[in-house]
Amino acid sequence: MTGRLYIPARAIETALDDLDAPAQAISGVNMAPRRPLSIIRLEAGRPTLGIGFWGLTPPWLQVLDHAPHCARAESLDSRPMFRDAFRARRCLVPVAGAYAWQPRPNYKQPFLITRADRGPMLLAGLWCRFHTTLTDYNDSFALITVPSPGFLAPLTDRLPAVIAPGQARAWLDPQSDPEDLKPLLSPPPGELLGAFPVSRRVNNPQEQDPSCAHPIGKMWRQTSKET
Repeated sequence: MTGRLYIPARAIETALDDLDAPAQAISGVNMAPRRPLSIIRLEAGRPTLGIGFWGLTPPWLQVLDHAPHCARAESLDSRPMFRDAFRARRCLVPVAGAYAWQPRPNYKQPFLITRADRGPMLLAGLWCRFHTTLTDYNDSFALITVPSPGFLAPLTDRLPAVIAPGQARAWLDPQSDPEDLKPLLSPPPGELLGAFPVSRRVNNPQEQDPSCAHPIGKMWRQTSKET
């Protein structure tokens, strides 16, 4: 499951051409769950930047540590926590990459998974709202994950679903039929992605130096034999 994201400011600024941004963007090199991040929802018919806590927190959840930060696409219909949100509360999380770790003798090597062209990505998510008073509330979200392309299997078996910009409005629209959206929750095309090793400094979620996201080796790409 994805537990660390690379979110430079440019990934938010260039996420969608018609993005309304009344909220301050939250960016960072090494963003972990249990913290607020920038999310995109449809408000007044327009994709709008907001803030959500990474860890889906419905009103009945009693232990914050139990808030899931990811939801498997295959379980959206079977788990009430996810089913209700999938029907009408879908969001996007603008990022430039997600970290994954390759097991090696005596340690794990971190990799940054990005678009092959290093462009921004829109990750599929679900959100919910918890009212603390009649007027105050907290919003939270979870990413939706799908199986990884084969060439990334040594790093992780799951990745967040990637929504194309042209499909963003349909994904965000609460009036969209969830059945029509399920085909969007497919493994991302292998040719879309690449991955390269990065500094082990990223193991510390408090580390936010930009060098954490710099390549220290060649980018992995899908080969013709893996298509």
